[in-house]
Amino acid sequence: MTNVTMTVNGKSRTAAAEGRTLLVDWLREGLRMTGTHVGCDTSQCGACVVHVNGVAMKSCSVLAQEVDGAEVTTIEGMANADGSLGTIQQAFQDYHGLQCGFCTPGMVMSAAALLKENPRPTEADVRHYLEGNICRCTGYHNIVKAVMAASGQQVAPVAAE
Repeated sequence: MTNVTMTVNGKSRTAAAEGRTLLVDWLREGLRMTGTHVGCDTSQCGACVVHVNGVAMKSCSVLAQEVDGAEVTTIEGMANADGSLGTIQQAFQDYHGLQCGFCTPGMVMSAAALLKENPRPTEADVRHYLEGNICRCTGYHNIVKAVMAASGQQVAPVAAE
């Protein structure tokens, strides 16, 4: 075991890690930050997306020791300073971009990376960017609306059921 230190959501955090410990496991088990989900263990689903030094990354595909010293942002770091939902999180709530919620942390983190790279994406841009994230509940339609709304673009309201 080796101690690994990272700045996670703006705070220096240290926890032990074996050489084979994945970043997602280090966050969940070492730091007890369970917002980042493990969905597939094969880097297919995107539920584990975090930002490492400002770049979106599937945390199940990198070892914790490989990013020792890095700056990491998780879904827990996406809220506003007062604890209220951040812009993207609020848009996911407002536009019903989640159902079971399992994929939501990875979707929000991927959406944040997209909006950093392209602040005014088209619907096609959003769909293309989120291809690496799997949602088994929503059909993606409202997720796309949520990301478009978070970018400040006019989006039709979600119809009441």
